[in-house]
Amino acid sequence: MSKRIAILGSTGSIGTQTLDVVRHHPGQFTVEALAGGYNVELLARQIREFRPRLAAVATAEAARELTLLAPAGTRIVYGEEGLIEAAAGTIADIVVTALVGSQGLRPTLAAIEAGKHIGLANKETLVSAGRIVTEAARRQGVALLPIDSEHSAIFQCLNGENRAEISRITLTASGGSFRDKSRAELEGVTVEQALAHPNWSMGAKITVDSATMVNKGLEVIEAHWLFDLPYERIEVLIHPESVIHSYVEFADNSVIAQLGNPDMRIPIQYALTYPQRLATPTAPLDLAAIGKLHFRAMDFERFPCLKLAYACGRQAGTAPTVFNAANEVAVGRFLRGEISFLQIERAIEAAVAAHQPQAQPGLEEIHAADAWARSFAAGLSVSKL
Repeated sequence: MSKRIAILGSTGSIGTQTLDVVRHHPGQFTVEALAGGYNVELLARQIREFRPRLAAVATAEAARELTLLAPAGTRIVYGEEGLIEAAAGTIADIVVTALVGSQGLRPTLAAIEAGKHIGLANKETLVSAGRIVTEAARRQGVALLPIDSEHSAIFQCLNGENRAEISRITLTASGGSFRDKSRAELEGVTVEQALAHPNWSMGAKITVDSATMVNKGLEVIEAHWLFDLPYERIEVLIHPESVIHSYVEFADNSVIAQLGNPDMRIPIQYALTYPQRLATPTAPLDLAAIGKLHFRAMDFERFPCLKLAYACGRQAGTAPTVFNAANEVAVGRFLRGEISFLQIERAIEAAVAAHQPQAQPGLEEIHAADAWARSFAAGLSVSKL
């Protein structure tokens, strides 16, 4: 029997690569639902190929357009309600949450409450509401299967291991587009330069986050919730080749690492097939051809956003929510040419400094903090950054 899947964010980088995995394994998967935001033409092509029962788009206008393009047999829904129906209202066994940003929180919680296992590529969900999401998953008995390459690596390294014997985990970081630039050299860098990631094929927002190291900060917070470890036992190491995706050190000083070519289809497929492994369309790793692997200690002065992420994670409550939401707005402003690259981090710092955090927020308090941070970051004048 094929595994039934729903994909939230099917037209984005992770979503399209998830469908590529499905495409390479005919008969292994059935696509029950797709959610594609505003990219109506690509979503229509996906519907024609994979024939889901349900497809969701962002707006009523997009739904009308999609109805004209998509074949009969797929029900079209829209808005947040449509997104939640795609997440929770089908017979899917696993929901891949590949939405960008905190918009993934409500649908992910809805899928968990409906008893769906989660293929988690939307790290902001755990950053904003880690306690609520992990408690819901435990209560419903569903698995949070990480799709980020770093968390998938840690997840694989821990298979069959005693969690009590973990000494620490280390997330590797490519360093992003500007890893070889000093802070002085970051003045005036362009959007095009920021989006030229040396290793990975990712969406624009995540690629910029990689350059600021916000992405690694979000991953640190996500790892805290996924693996139930204190921040003192979560480290980050720059590894430019992105071959070692992360590793675990145990009480006896043994280290287990997961290696592979930098291809997101590997962790995506592992989340879909866990605990089994299937052949992948990716190239095998050739260490002899690579020859050398390099590592650098993390410089928190060079990457202050990572330092701030650790601080927000330790503070907990609504602090990580504000960190994430302010970053989303600041990155959007950078991509539109409104602020400079270095002003992204200043906007996040300003929002975190101005916020009055709540220690044990419920879902409504989290959404309120998220909305406050977005408004604050959007209203910051360029002259004040």
